[in-house]
Amino acid sequence: MKTIILSLLLFTAMASLSAQSSDGRLVAYPGGKTYMYRIAFRDKVGTTGSIAQPEKFLSKRALQRRTKQKLIIDSTDLPVSEVYLRQIRKSGLKIVALSKWNNTALVRGNNIVKLEALAALPFVVSNKQVFASPDSIRPQQLRVKFQDRLMLLDSIATDYYGIARRQIEGFNGRQLHNHGFTGKGISIAVLDAGFMNVDRMPTFANVNILGTRNFVSGTDNDNDVFRHMDHGTKTLSTMAVNQPSVFVGTAPQAGYWLLRCEDFITETQAEEDFWAAGVEFADSVGADIISSSLGYHYFDDKRQNYSYIDLDGRTALISRTASMLARKGIVLVNSAGNDGMGTWKKISVPADAPDILTVGAIAPDSLNAAFSSIGPTTDGRVKPDVMAFGCPTSVVSGRGFIIQDTGTSFACPLVAGMVACLWQALPQKTALEIIDIVRSSANRKEHPDNVFGYGIPDFWKAYQSNRSSTEQ
Repeated sequence: MKTIILSLLLFTAMASLSAQSSDGRLVAYPGGKTYMYRIAFRDKVGTTGSIAQPEKFLSKRALQRRTKQKLIIDSTDLPVSEVYLRQIRKSGLKIVALSKWNNTALVRGNNIVKLEALAALPFVVSNKQVFASPDSIRPQQLRVKFQDRLMLLDSIATDYYGIARRQIEGFNGRQLHNHGFTGKGISIAVLDAGFMNVDRMPTFANVNILGTRNFVSGTDNDNDVFRHMDHGTKTLSTMAVNQPSVFVGTAPQAGYWLLRCEDFITETQAEEDFWAAGVEFADSVGADIISSSLGYHYFDDKRQNYSYIDLDGRTALISRTASMLARKGIVLVNSAGNDGMGTWKKISVPADAPDILTVGAIAPDSLNAAFSSIGPTTDGRVKPDVMAFGCPTSVVSGRGFIIQDTGTSFACPLVAGMVACLWQALPQKTALEIIDIVRSSANRKEHPDNVFGYGIPDFWKAYQSNRSSTEQ
């Protein structure tokens, strides 16, 4: 089972979208045996960037976000050395992902001797294999047919939010919307496995999609994020769909970047590099919030599995990256995981990172869902941070149906959308302040624990308690 934080029902629901052909056949991995190595560099000598000219590698919106929160540009923001990258390319290897914050490159090739030899380069401090392609895979299923409009019979026609009413009322979020705070002007990057049919379904026609990008190197190298997998379609729908009386999400007027960074065919540590590249891109284009329903702790190569001791926010590359986001001015909202009923039970990475909002799942009776992963982190921090509807959540599938799906994957974007509304209402707050405000508004803040975290946030209370006197 992949450790993408899918709903417990995802694999059943996706059976109709299965990549396996009717006769169960497998096909060879495209391009034959392939490997990927994570290279960490000693320094950034030869970088093309300068701290004095950040506009060359960060957008105007990204710089405005940093300036507003009084955040400095530092050496982690500088691009990886182009001198070093050129030397790697000369050996015939392909660089498929970069992380300037971690000063790493993900290098791909089919010659393992050449990849291993990179460790001897004087500017390389570590060289780790993070991917080896399987011998065979199931054929990838492309788009499925979808219905043109959401069905009214699935809705609550007497209420503006339709079937999604209880999801926003669980946060006391209707009041924010009633005061005009619906996420307008806030940019949310959605990191997921695929957004099947979002570009074609009329349901998403009025969603403000700012752009898309595919960071996964492997079987599908194009930038079409809409062809495979509807997990991202579902997570996006909880925030962005705006069909009054049928389905209205938690941030219907926000802008959305749709970023694919999960390889749903394999499970390897290379996906941490894809994720890091995705969040750094989100930073560069000026995203304010990242909604990530992804997480990892075991892999196809069992030798790379994480242990409980690794849940310290520093060990996994993905967690180190997540830990930096708030100090870049971005609020990361990440799902806790669905391992509460398994042998692992704990949160996954990057849900262990500090200074993010890790989201667990509750049922409509406000009790925790048994599958929702628990804390604490190895260094004793409370996790999850907050809870939201995830057992079940109303979502829109890639077939265009409103369905009830289950998992922290869907609790996460509900919170991310409400964070967008809150930040629109409190525009002078920093990312760190917004995270603290959300935790402080929750119903268990006086006695947080590692099942519920700080509890269910009350976003109207968060606004009321923190707006300035001039706004009152």
